[in-house]
Amino acid sequence: MMEEKEEGDDEEAWLQLRPTEPLPAQCCGGGCKPCVFDIYYQELAWWEKAQAKKDKSLLWRKKEEQRRPELSLETFRAFSISAMEQLTDDTCRVRFALPGNTQLGLSPGQHLILRGTVDGLEIQRAYTPISHGNTEGYFEVLIKCYETGLMSQYVKSWKVGDAAFWRGPFGGFPYRANQNGSSLRTGTVSVSSLCPHCQAQCLAHSRHVVLQYGELLMLAAGTGLAPMLPILKEITDNEEDETFLTLVSCFKTFEGIYLKPLLQDQARYWNVRTFFVLSQEASLDKLPWSYQEKTHLGRLSQALVQELVDSCRRKPFALVCGPPEFVSDMALCLQGAGLTQGSYFLF
Repeated sequence: MMEEKEEGDDEEAWLQLRPTEPLPAQCCGGGCKPCVFDIYYQELAWWEKAQAKKDKSLLWRKKEEQRRPELSLETFRAFSISAMEQLTDDTCRVRFALPGNTQLGLSPGQHLILRGTVDGLEIQRAYTPISHGNTEGYFEVLIKCYETGLMSQYVKSWKVGDAAFWRGPFGGFPYRANQNGSSLRTGTVSVSSLCPHCQAQCLAHSRHVVLQYGELLMLAAGTGLAPMLPILKEITDNEEDETFLTLVSCFKTFEGIYLKPLLQDQARYWNVRTFFVLSQEASLDKLPWSYQEKTHLGRLSQALVQELVDSCRRKPFALVCGPPEFVSDMALCLQGAGLTQGSYFLF
């Protein structure tokens, strides 16, 4: 009797998971592809397959696959521009729509390639979405325009409703949450089976490693802030992640700082510190009081990098992104501050 009751309960549970057939009135008759009935029959086929195998996880996996739009490493896909916001004189934030409530599904720090055409010449540039990979319905990128840049000419021609073509994803920073009770090798690469090459080579082939750190020290210049934001959100969105994070953003002026409300909001988390380095401001007195204590005037020097490393609450692993000269300078500064080549990652 007990077995019969359990089988009946299980059958009832499966019936509750069965997709609901649309009413005839729900079809517009316009020949949509896919039609609501096409979607229903697909879901029904998945449900029947899962029921036959007695594996409900097949339903969840299918739903997860549906949440991702079609990105391709080889082929450019069109995404519609849904919003544009001018952040500074030369930098804008652009939002691209995703079909339905799908997600881009990128890992932290992964980038996409944008294709543009100017005067018959095809150009391609890499951009890292600043929105978290699990954001539903859209993704956003920061784009800095230069007076003589070819891609800049293409971007300046954009308007809401236009289509832009992207492919990817590429790269990224392989990150593992530092949770209470998990093994932690602070400032090093934690792997179950080490790659035969050195740590730096492992980082370049992230499928071999899982990264887990006590503290991340992020050094970003200008739009180099972009890959830092998804990683930052990955940490603050996870209540169980105990990774400390220090974000240092370098800009010319206070007015030139991107996304101030977002950065201020993230700085309220217990495990996050934010600092700013402004190269062309004359005095801290002109800044709002909430910024004065965490802002340095001048450039990110060897002495300041050393001070930041020493102030970290745990031994840091550093992430660096910005113009090529900035990245190479910061690599030398980090080495001068005692970090080995396996203790920093250059985007």
